[in-house]
Amino acid sequence: MIKQNRHKYSISAMCKVLQLPRSTYYYEAKARVNEDDITSDVVDIFHKNQQVYGTRKIKRELQKRGKQVSRRRIGRVMKEQGLVSRYTVAQYKPHVDTCNESKQANELNREFKQTEAHSAIVSDLTYVRVNKKWNYICVFVDLFNREIIGYSVGKNKDALLVY
Repeated sequence: MIKQNRHKYSISAMCKVLQLPRSTYYYEAKARVNEDDITSDVVDIFHKNQQVYGTRKIKRELQKRGKQVSRRRIGRVMKEQGLVSRYTVAQYKPHVDTCNESKQANELNREFKQTEAHSAIVSDLTYVRVNKKWNYICVFVDLFNREIIGYSVGKNKDALLVY
């Protein structure tokens, strides 16, 4: 009705009388691009490229064809058509060992209080930056009295132990 009478009355006056926001009129009056054209192009590009293209590459291909479409719209079309890029599908990868599992047996079993000297000796290895170069230090500690009984320092892991 507003479109038919816009030459007689102002659009804002008609919207006010009909209690309709002006933005709604302009939104409905705007010419839309046909979804079918874009849908067929998106499906065509997707299947011609071994089903690996996502929204970014499809957008580039549509620009080459002279069509300006947002990635969100391409994503919507892909979702409606059930198109999923092969690269986005998560693949199950079985893991044999976990990365933090040690091959060494747990001898202490969390019994850190020892009754004899040198019955349980533990060590730790860490890297320290010295003069813009990485060096390592390995410290040996006796759990009986928590005393450092030896260490090894050097640029390589094969440095000699100092008692």
